[in-house]
Amino acid sequence: MGLFNGLMGNASEVSVSEIQRDFVQILSPNERIEKAYKLIRDLFIFTNKRLILVDKQGITGKKVEYHSIPYKSITHFSIETAGNFDLDAELKIWISGNALPLQKQFNKSLNIYELQSVLAEYVLK
Repeated sequence: MGLFNGLMGNASEVSVSEIQRDFVQILSPNERIEKAYKLIRDLFIFTNKRLILVDKQGITGKKVEYHSIPYKSITHFSIETAGNFDLDAELKIWISGNALPLQKQFNKSLNIYELQSVLAEYVLK
């Protein structure tokens, strides 16, 4: 089911310890990863300081773009829970200077309320 969800554009939670080890070179000295979600090859990483979007490009995925969004740049966000017929939950994040929100879909097994709580903890400081 994980591969099917990935192909359908859904994200699933991944091990924080594994991600922390793999991305130590892009983290600041006092930064730690709180949550991480994988969407096919890409990652959606919440740290205690920022949101990091990891976009693996090309066929091999060797070229990687790291997009860093400081929490203070997030103007507002919303969640949409999964329903009976719509099996996906959705997170929308509006970033200052952008009219359209950043949108990510997550499979039903992900607790969208937990994800929202992690984001709220840092955005609302």
